[in-house]
Formats: sequence, C-alpha cells, structure tokens
Amino acid sequence: MNVGITQRIEFIAANNEYRDSVDQRLIEWVVSAGFTPVPIPNSILEASKLEDECLESWLVELDIQALILSGGPDIGKFPKRDDTESFLLSWADKFSKPVLGICRGMQMMGYRYGVKLSKVDGHVKKKHGLIIPNINIKLPESVNSFHNLALNNIPDNFSLLASSSDESIEAMKHDTLPWEGWMWHPERESIFNPCELNRVRSLFNSEK
Repeated sequence: MNVGITQRIEFIAANNEYRDSVDQRLIEWVVSAGFTPVPIPNSILEASKLEDECLESWLVELDIQALILSGGPDIGKFPKRDDTESFLLSWADKFSKPVLGICRGMQMMGYRYGVKLSKVDGHVKKKHGLIIPNINIKLPESVNSFHNLALNNIPDNFSLLASSSDESIEAMKHDTLPWEGWMWHPERESIFNPCELNRVRSLFNSEK
C-alpha cells in the first residue's frame, strides 16, 4: 500500500529556497509498518493553477491509499502547507481514505473542523503517561511530547482515545472515517513501539 506523507516547509535563506522535507525516521517507521512511503510535495496545488495539473490526479496516479499528516511548525506559518493538508483531508473524506495525523497533523484535523488551539506548558521535549478511558484501546503507556499547542476540545464526529494528566487531548479517532490523531511522534523513539505499528496497520487496512 502506498502511503502519502505530508512534508514540512523550510526556508533556506542562503539559497533563497523553500524546501519540502520529511524526517527519515518517519519514512523508516512507515516501512517498518509494511507500507510504501510517498512524500507529498507542497507545491502541486499552486502548480496546478499554472500547468493544469491537479493534486487529486497526482494522488490517483501514484495510487495513494492512505495519508499521514506529519509534524512540523504551527499551522499558519506556511499557508501553502496548510492548503495542501486541507485539500488532502477533504480528498480523504470524499473517498474514505485512512488518515493518521501526527502532532501538527492531529491539530490540522481539529482545525479543519473549527477547533481552536491553546498554548500548553510542559509538552516540549518531555515524556508523559497516557490516560486511556477505554481499556480495550491499545496505546503506549507513555509517549514523547514536542508540542506547545493543544486542541481546546474534541471536534464533532470524533471521540477521545487518550489524554494526559493535565487533561490535554493526546489522541482521538473519527466516529465513521478511518482517521486517527496522535499528539506524539512514534518515529522519534529509538526503538519503534510494536503497539503503534500494529495500530497504524489496523487503521490503514480498515474498511469503513
């Protein structure tokens, strides 16, 4: 299965260039889960206006069957990425494609549904436990944390999977679509957690 992965945008002042990039560890994590990673450029939407190309056609041509919205700078810093991910979520909604939102990616899911973000303390370069209301949900007991913003509430049509001790929303799932959001980075662990690999396998192979 080909899995499309969104990329962060970085401005390289010395070259006056905007570059797309994705963490090599995220690529390795997707491969470890048994999928083929396909990084998604942030410039296709803009190019389509000039060259009569279309991101949806690109997704079809490469047979993208699931998406990962990766981590990165806060929403609003690079509008081109925001536009790309908004389009991708609409596409995934239209065709019921599985989506995993990682950190910023989960924030993007909430943002799409009108949820606001608020600053939180103690969530940057930290480890903390998860509070998991449903004992049948398989998630790690503790996770890494690299974010300073959190969702104010669960979006409509989503359910809480896990929170932290300060009541920050740490994981959620869509009630009808095969979508999940995790506020931690599974790819940043020195050894990939089998629990997370199994969960993404189940999510991406689901047929809702």
